[in-house]
Amino acid sequence: MLFNSVEFLLFFPAACLGYFVIPHRFRYLFLLACSYFFYMCWNPEYALLLLTSTAITYASGLLLAAADRIGDERRRVRRRKLYVALSFACNLLILFFFKYYGFAASTVVKLFGKLGIALSVPAFDVILPVGISFYTFQALSYTMDVYRGEVRAEKNFFKYALFVSFFPQLVAGPIERSKNLLHQINERHRFDADRVRSGLMLMLYGYFQKVVLAEYLGIVVDSVYNSYLERTGFQLVVATVCFALQIYCDFGSYSNIAIGAARVMGFRLMENFNTPYFAVSVADFWRRWHISLSTWFRDYLYIPLGGNRRGKLRKWFNLMAVFLVSGLWHGASWHYVVWGGINGAYQVIGEWLKPVREKLMDLFRVDRSVFSHKLGRILTTFVLVDISWVFFRAESFWSALDILKRMAGIGVEYWLTWTNNLEAMGLTSATRDLLVVSLLILLVVDLCRYNGIRLGAWLAKQGLWFRWLVYFTAVFGVLIFGVYGPNYDASAFIYFQF
Repeated sequence: MLFNSVEFLLFFPAACLGYFVIPHRFRYLFLLACSYFFYMCWNPEYALLLLTSTAITYASGLLLAAADRIGDERRRVRRRKLYVALSFACNLLILFFFKYYGFAASTVVKLFGKLGIALSVPAFDVILPVGISFYTFQALSYTMDVYRGEVRAEKNFFKYALFVSFFPQLVAGPIERSKNLLHQINERHRFDADRVRSGLMLMLYGYFQKVVLAEYLGIVVDSVYNSYLERTGFQLVVATVCFALQIYCDFGSYSNIAIGAARVMGFRLMENFNTPYFAVSVADFWRRWHISLSTWFRDYLYIPLGGNRRGKLRKWFNLMAVFLVSGLWHGASWHYVVWGGINGAYQVIGEWLKPVREKLMDLFRVDRSVFSHKLGRILTTFVLVDISWVFFRAESFWSALDILKRMAGIGVEYWLTWTNNLEAMGLTSATRDLLVVSLLILLVVDLCRYNGIRLGAWLAKQGLWFRWLVYFTAVFGVLIFGVYGPNYDASAFIYFQF
């Protein structure tokens, strides 16, 4: 069931109505049933995987709680480590089989083939379960939080199952932590008109990002990248910039709809995007992009590896390890691993060259506080991140290299015919103008957020007639230019494949 589908627009009000009507002590059971129904709309059989991951991590929490009561310290430590290892091993093995087995098998076959050894491995025709990477990581974070003593083991299986499967963020995040979401299941959430309005407005903005911005940007991206051998360097540059904006709007829209939907019912989910394209460095970008995943890797991989506590070389190694794993998390292909490695290398090289940059700025008396300096850093970061997006969007590592070569060979003549090039990329003059206006709205909203201006709070203070004028304009704008616009197709969110 897609957020941008008629089915969800019927399901969500019914779920909210039932949640507020049902007595508080039964609400978690109702939400659990809604969440499993939501997930089973894709493939009912794969709900068993969700249930298996839930059962394993639930049992690990109880076992860790039981181990804490062991008097002998050495035995207690061994038991605790054993239970954590088993929880991670079982869950990661399931994830590996459904997401990475084919990739690993083909890599091994190719490697042995280069050595002149013909190797045959069994093939399994399986469909990647929607959201498996997200709910697996969320469940594993619970195991680690219990192990570290940050939360108590949840004894009620159904409440814990709701934590893992909570439908707004089940399929594509944010990847919640037990210390933030689990206790909210026990809270009594009353209907609050202001909170509901705030949540619905955030959902509406998410729909604007998806059905208007991401869909129109996708026309350009798909048109060019699906036939990149026939495209000019300028077209590839434009399509790559469009993809950077498309994936931001597409993934950001899911997070906004998820956070807004949860807010309507009284739940507070963590922020997942914070104006990432206003970042002044690649490291700053990753503090603003997919925050729930970035902090997950920081807390459960980077810090356990030693973080920055063991010298610069070890810190750089840990950074590269985290980003290589992050690339592999996004997809079972080498071009995703390369994409992660590039982002890790950016940060290692940036930190390595930092003393040189500082000396040069002091030498040329660069004022770091002026707008132009900050703008230059933002544009430089965007270009670096955009180059890495080529490896993310391309079908393979080699096609990504080919695309970059063609982009590097761009000529002046292509810039002089940009209108014709845009029309050749699937945009009519009307859709082009609509896309420009929509991008300006995105820019204004992100600028306000970057400067701490809360548009929702400002709108809530305006007169009744003005508020409802904005509401109706936004709703009809999304419907007319999005759902009923040219070439609209209720496509899945990009991150569903991860």
